[in-house]
Amino acid sequence: MSRIRPRPEERIGTTMTSDELQALIEEATADFALGDAETAAEKLGRATATAAEGFDAWHALAEVNLALRRLDAALAAAEHAYALRPNDLLINTTLSRIWVERGDKARAEHFGAQAKIQGWREQLRDSPA
Repeated sequence: MSRIRPRPEERIGTTMTSDELQALIEEATADFALGDAETAAEKLGRATATAAEGFDAWHALAEVNLALRRLDAALAAAEHAYALRPNDLLINTTLSRIWVERGDKARAEHFGAQAKIQGWREQLRDSPA
C-alpha cells in the first residue's frame, strides 16, 4: 500500500508536514515531562531546523533550554519565538524568566509587564460584553 503524499501547502520546510511537526513537538514535550530534557532538546532542534516559522517549537525549545540552564540557547530560541509572535503571553513570560536567570532585572520586568498586559487583553477579549 502506498502512502499518499500531502499537498505541497501542507508541508513544512521540505521534509515534514505540519502534522509531523506537531507530532515531533508533542513527542519532545512528553520526553521533557518524563525527565529526558536532552532528547526533548534534540527533537525540538530538528523541529526548528525544519520549520523556522514554527512558534510552538521555538517556544518549547526555549523552555527546555531554560530548564537545562543553557541560558544563551534559551534566549536565542525565545527571541526567535518572540519575533514570530511578540504579543503572545507565554513567550513574554518565558523571556521574563530567562532575563531573571541572567540577572537583568530591567529586561525581566519589561517582559513581565508585557505578559501582564497580554493577560489583561485576553481577559477583556474573553469576558462577556
